[in-house]
Amino acid sequence: MARDYQLQQPERKGTSGIDYKAALNEEQYAAVTSPPGAALVIAGAGSGKTRTLTYRVAYLLDQGVDPKDILLLTFTNKASREMLERVKELVPQDLSTLWGGTFHSIGNRILRRHADEIGFTRSFSILDRDDQKSLMNTVVAECEIDTKTRRFPKADVLASMFSMMRNTGETLEEIIEIRYPYFEEWGEEIARVEQRYAEKKHEVNSMDFDDLLVLTLELLQKNEELRHLYQKRFRYVLVDEFQDTNHVQSALIELLVERHKSLMVVGDDAQSIYSWRGADMENILGFPDRFEGAKVFKIETNYRSVPEILDLSNSAIRANTRQFHKTLRSSREAGSAPPALVPVEDPTTQAQFVAQRILELRDEGVELEEMAVLYRAHHQSLEVQMELTNRGIPFQVTSGLRFFEQAHIKDVAAFIRLVVNRKDEVSFKRMALMLPGVGAKGADKLWAAWRKTGWGEMEKPPEKFSDKLLEFSVPKKAASHWEQLAYVLDELVNNGDFARPSEMIYSILEGIYDEVLQANFENYDNRRADVEQLMSYAETFDDIEEFLAQLSLMGSVDGEPTGKKEEIDPEQITLSSIHQAKGLEYKVVFVIWLTDGMFPNGRIIESGDEGQMEEERRLFYVAITRAKDELYLIYPQINPRSYTGDVIQRPSRFLEDCPDEMMEEWRVGGGGW
Repeated sequence: MARDYQLQQPERKGTSGIDYKAALNEEQYAAVTSPPGAALVIAGAGSGKTRTLTYRVAYLLDQGVDPKDILLLTFTNKASREMLERVKELVPQDLSTLWGGTFHSIGNRILRRHADEIGFTRSFSILDRDDQKSLMNTVVAECEIDTKTRRFPKADVLASMFSMMRNTGETLEEIIEIRYPYFEEWGEEIARVEQRYAEKKHEVNSMDFDDLLVLTLELLQKNEELRHLYQKRFRYVLVDEFQDTNHVQSALIELLVERHKSLMVVGDDAQSIYSWRGADMENILGFPDRFEGAKVFKIETNYRSVPEILDLSNSAIRANTRQFHKTLRSSREAGSAPPALVPVEDPTTQAQFVAQRILELRDEGVELEEMAVLYRAHHQSLEVQMELTNRGIPFQVTSGLRFFEQAHIKDVAAFIRLVVNRKDEVSFKRMALMLPGVGAKGADKLWAAWRKTGWGEMEKPPEKFSDKLLEFSVPKKAASHWEQLAYVLDELVNNGDFARPSEMIYSILEGIYDEVLQANFENYDNRRADVEQLMSYAETFDDIEEFLAQLSLMGSVDGEPTGKKEEIDPEQITLSSIHQAKGLEYKVVFVIWLTDGMFPNGRIIESGDEGQMEEERRLFYVAITRAKDELYLIYPQINPRSYTGDVIQRPSRFLEDCPDEMMEEWRVGGGGW
């Protein structure tokens, strides 16, 4: 017969012989040895969150809890493996019956046992992103949606819409209205696709990743017998990174702990930065209200950063009103210098400063892999990528492809390349394949028609590309888009000569490519910002051939992501968005583009949404707390590459929350700093 284990004597050592008081600091010890019940552990940056959760599992086992009574939920398989491996080292016993893994893997495990209860067989397939796109395309075709006049969202975009709807609990209408307003006129058709997609998955006995959570929740909500089975089994539930949970994950947790009410969640509300993908910070903020008698533990001793960096981070986050207030304290001695505030003249000077300082630090003995350049958005790394490349400093970009290798940048370049080199088959076909209804064979036919014009042999470009292009035979679905394309190409030429590079990009973006971005990419705003940044970069060029040469030199030949094993330099600096850098740490961190409009994001400033502004401030806090020894906060005072002309930049409002005495201002000039 099963029995409840009351953890009333935390002092006693278990079978492992671990001295928990000696192994943990006081804050960690209090959380690890807390009695059964609801517990929220607010673990500040660098405070040993994983250690706390690992020792909690070990402590439960030491108190005689059967491994099969424990459920450990994490956000990555890597985190789960690391925790369980550490537990095995602490308490050497068989953990095969302990359920540990990501939310999705636990959902899959439950559904494999009971899929027949919801109309699937237990051998159901799990759709990866490519499978999902393929099935979505089949569904769109079956729905016979007329997409001849306007672009219908591509499968990737539809999948993102449906995923956001299911993970947030918002309706499809709300998702479209708030996040995809440019698709409102397709609302009925998108709803039809969503319904048919759900039916189709049943027909082909397949689930996507969202189903692994949503269907698990629905199964347990509707089937009382199964619900009681799992509620009875999981006496102790532990959750990592609780601030990142969404609507479905939170509901699943609450359902599973309904019987025993022994739940420990660990997280940091100050690092809640993923609302854009469905995470709901209310889950962590409202935890004490939802769980009667819940205890709140704060772990505020930081083992990562020097005191000067922590003092600054405490000040930076203090302005947020919605948070669990805490003050991080460093376990380390004072550093050699306070964080540096670095105003620079413009983005070029910013990049030069970063590159120069990297080389100086390397000469001082700091390895390149111990340094990182962080930014709010990927396009903000453009000048730094160029400067590092020019100086031969190896780097990896973890926020995506190198700037000039990205698909949307190469798409825009294809228009320009074709106008300049009218024999460029690769660019012509890339351009043609952007059109709805045009596949590889269609692109071949259009290329054959293009060659017959003889324009490839002309010394100068024709003044009117549309004169011939509008005579080409194209699929009905592509007709209006082909016409758009023809007129855009006309705009790239002025009186038989080429327009300026920046003017070309503006014509391409506004004339046709903005629609392509909306229809094809789930992160439309970021990609449009990249193209606008390319436009700003192009302002420095008058000669189109020189501009194209630079694009080729700065991009790779094959456009593969950086970081392929055979290309990785044993020592290289990291360039990363702050979102991608969460959970990582570096000896030296450079945070760039700290100006209003860049960080915080301009659209958030304009919206006046205080909730979003507080998330931006949390993002700034995450950036600061990645640094262990040295931190550089950099902002350009002028942006000469804005396509609206030179713009005087205001320092980020987040810097106003950082007292002057906590930073050392560096003056950057032509003769050094």
